[in-house]
Amino acid sequence: MAVQTQVETYQNLINGEWVKATSDEVITSISPANRHHIVGYMQKSTDKDVDEAVEAAQKAKRDWKKRSGVERGNFLYKAASLIEERVEDIAKTMTEEMGKTLPEAKGETMRAVAILRYYAGEGMRSIGDVIPATDGGAHMYTTRVPLGVVGVITPWNFPVAIPVWKMAPALIYGNTVVIKPATETAVTTIKVMKCFADAGFPEGVVNMVTGSGSIVGQRLIDHPEVNALTFTGSNQTGKRVAEGALNRGAKYQLEMGGKNPIIIANDADLDLAVEATISGGLRSTGQKCTATSRVIVQEGIYEAFKEKLVAEVSKLKVGNGMEEGTWMGPCVSENQLNTVLSYIDKGVAEGATLLYGGRKPEDERLKDGFYVEPTVFENVESDMVIGQEEIFGPVLVLIKVDSVERALELANDVKFGLSASIYTQDIKSAFSFIDEIEAGLVRVNAETAGVELQAPFGGMKNSSSHSREQGQAAKEFFTATKTVFIKP
Repeated sequence: MAVQTQVETYQNLINGEWVKATSDEVITSISPANRHHIVGYMQKSTDKDVDEAVEAAQKAKRDWKKRSGVERGNFLYKAASLIEERVEDIAKTMTEEMGKTLPEAKGETMRAVAILRYYAGEGMRSIGDVIPATDGGAHMYTTRVPLGVVGVITPWNFPVAIPVWKMAPALIYGNTVVIKPATETAVTTIKVMKCFADAGFPEGVVNMVTGSGSIVGQRLIDHPEVNALTFTGSNQTGKRVAEGALNRGAKYQLEMGGKNPIIIANDADLDLAVEATISGGLRSTGQKCTATSRVIVQEGIYEAFKEKLVAEVSKLKVGNGMEEGTWMGPCVSENQLNTVLSYIDKGVAEGATLLYGGRKPEDERLKDGFYVEPTVFENVESDMVIGQEEIFGPVLVLIKVDSVERALELANDVKFGLSASIYTQDIKSAFSFIDEIEAGLVRVNAETAGVELQAPFGGMKNSSSHSREQGQAAKEFFTATKTVFIKP
């Protein structure tokens, strides 16, 4: 085995400078495609490092707030251009560190560029309304003001897009930020933060501290000078964020899990429905909060759909995302791989029928990575563990129903409500689905995993805190409304 050399150690970004953690310790980031490949080292930060970052953000917030939206937008434009210039390096790092294929990584990186440019334009858009006053001699209007310091806690599955879609609106609306990226993919996020730093943001406006969630994340949650928290991740951690923020009166925003259904009606276009099910459920190794998980198929098309689905899944190439032709990469970590395998075991134990996959690949070249075959179950009951819990892996469960009405009942029969899809050519079925489905993102004749940056995104039930991210809706979280009444 070749000896790896020149592995870089990355530092925290605090008050415009790259600095070591006070612990003088580092965390190793390894590639899920090959556990022996080290992607980089990051700082193992402490409470003191978080405190320094928050202090820097606090000192910077007054000046940043006073700058015009146009001026703030210019910094976002610069960051977007730098990310675009470095897309190859950032995407390559993402594939090495997270595992998704290189084309997917490039697409995500360019999406971040588009998000930054979208929000840069927000600096020139309206932030208030004129409202008629009951006093004819008075003038009344609303405006929006920033919250202050925003703590940003991001997951590993989208290490470029999610940090950017949280930071961009926070910054354009006048807040300063302290971000704690997921340790599994922190090196990728750090390369994005280098673009922010090189864009010339004033000292303290953008800060980053790496380290464990139990220390760095918890200190952000508890810090009395963090005015708001935006979080994407597991429901368990989301509850900790909500409880901590609520206890001290901070504003919070949570985007969490999903158990997303796709309904395949008898009149669906079979080829398109299979394609959408595979793309929505198995791309990024199923590691998307909007990934298709429950495939609810009407009985008239069930056998034909199942046969074609399994045939197409069997053609997918599993391997290193850096290699041309790879369709699906590894799970992000050994822990995530073991979680997925444990759910597969539970499905078999519960009596579901394993139609395809469910094992580690036999290819000797993949033995040092965290790979699992794309997996398809049938004979799944809605109340089974694999029918109810988010697996966050490449596992599809097929549920047969006799009607679209029954399909809708089962689609809503989970604690989550993030995204949902239906394939049908019947307008009545489509609108019944739109009206009755309990999900924040509803798609007709399209896969469940599709988020437009200019549109509000968020879930219902246990999938979110009922706030919305992205698009113009982001201002509802990242600002407070101030009503002004002036009487000469």
